Amino acid sequence: MNRIFLGIIISLLSLAALPANAIEIKEVRSQRGITAWLVEDHTNPIITMNIAFRGGAALDPVGKEGVAHLASTTMDEGAGDLDSQSFQQKLEDLSISLRFSAGRDEFTGSLRTLTENRDQAFDLLRLAVTRPRFDSEPVERVRRQILAGLRRSLEDPKSIANRILMSRFFPGHPYGRPTKGTLDTVPLIKLTDLKLFTAQRLARNNLVVAAVGDITAGEMTAALDKIFGDLPEKAASWVLAEAEPKLENRTIIIDKPVPQSIIRFGHRGIKRNDPDFYAAYVMNYILGGGGFESRLFEEVREKRGLAYSAWSYLSPWNHAAVIMGGAGTANERAGDTVKIMRGEWRRMAEKGVTKEELAAAKTYLTGSYALRFSGSRRISSMLVGIQLEKLGIDYIDKRNGFINAVSQDGLNRVAKKLLHPDNLTLVVVGQPKNIPQQP
Repeated sequence: MNRIFLGIIISLLSLAALPANAIEIKEVRSQRGITAWLVEDHTNPIITMNIAFRGGAALDPVGKEGVAHLASTTMDEGAGDLDSQSFQQKLEDLSISLRFSAGRDEFTGSLRTLTENRDQAFDLLRLAVTRPRFDSEPVERVRRQILAGLRRSLEDPKSIANRILMSRFFPGHPYGRPTKGTLDTVPLIKLTDLKLFTAQRLARNNLVVAAVGDITAGEMTAALDKIFGDLPEKAASWVLAEAEPKLENRTIIIDKPVPQSIIRFGHRGIKRNDPDFYAAYVMNYILGGGGFESRLFEEVREKRGLAYSAWSYLSPWNHAAVIMGGAGTANERAGDTVKIMRGEWRRMAEKGVTKEELAAAKTYLTGSYALRFSGSRRISSMLVGIQLEKLGIDYIDKRNGFINAVSQDGLNRVAKKLLHPDNLTLVVVGQPKNIPQQP
C-alpha cells in the first residue's frame, strides 16, 4: 500500500461528524505576533491547515485581470531552491496536499499532511508563500491551461450566464470582472506581475490561519513563526470602493443553440454583518436555498416538472452583496419557469412565511449544523471563514442561537425589504420560448 493511498484511507476514517459543542478552539499566538485558531484532534495522525490573506482577485490591476488566479496556480510550481518538478515530487513522495486559490476578497491556501511529515510539509508551505519562483516554463504551462479553460467557458452556458449577470450587477467595479481573467488579459500578465502580487499582498498583518489535527498548541505556536515569520509585516495598502448592484427590471437573452436554457437572475442582497442577515438566511432557505424543501424546488420541479432544480442563494462579499437564483430547463418551458420563479419571489416578498415553514427551517438549519464538522478539512476551512468575517471565536457556540432568534414578523419584514420581483436582472442563455428580451 503506497503512502498516498494510506493517507486517503486515514482521511476517510477521520470524517465522522463531531457535534459543534465538542469542538474546542484555542487561539495561539507566536512570538512574532502571528495568531491562529487551533482544534487539537489526536485521533488520527493528520494535520490540516487553512490560511487566507485578505485582498483577492478584486485587487487585480485593470488590464491584468487574472493575476491573483495565475499566482494561486503557480505558487506550488517551484519555490526556494526547488524547481517545479522537484517541488511537486516532494509533495507526492510525502503525501502532502498543498493548494492555493483566489477569490474576490481573499487569497487562500490549504495544507494537509501526515504528522510524520509535518516538518517537511510546513517547510514547503513556507517556501511557497515566502519564496515562490514563478519560473517561466511552469508559468507558461499553467497559463496555457488557464487560457484553454477560459475558451471552454466562453461556450459553457452556465459560465456565460454567471459572467454576464456579474457584469450587469457591477459595471465598472472590480466585482464585475472575471476572477480568472480573460483571453485578452491573461496573456499580458508578466512574471514580474506575479512576483509583485506576492510581495504586496502576502503579509503578516492580513494573514488568517486555522489548523485542525494532530498538533499541540505549543507546536502550532512554533510553526507559525517558522512558516510565516519571513513574510513582510504589512501588506501594501488598498482601497476597494463599496458597490451597490444595479436594480433594474431587465431581461438579457444570449442566443445559443443548446436544448436547455440556463436561467440566472438576481438583485441587491444583504451583507454578512447586517443585523438582518440571519433573518435573510432563514428566508432564503425557505425560498430556494433548502434544496428539496424549498419553495422554488417545490413549485418548479415537484409540482410542474419544469426543471431538474431551482434555487436561490445569498452572496455577501466585503464590499457588496447580491441574492441570486437560477434554474436550467428545456427551451420551450423557459417562459413558464421564469414566470413561476418570479412569482415565488413576489409571494415571499408580499406574504412572507408561515409559522410551520419557519419552525421546519429552524429545525433543519440548527440540527444539520453539526454535519458541517465532518472532518478536519471542513472544520479548518470554517475556522478561517469565521475569522475573515470577524464573527468571534465563540461563534460556533452562538450560531444556532442566532437562527432560533429569528421571528416570523422579523423574517417577513426582511423579505419585504430585500426582495424586489420587479427589479430582477434576468439572464437566459439558450433559445428560450416566451421570454421577451428587455435590453
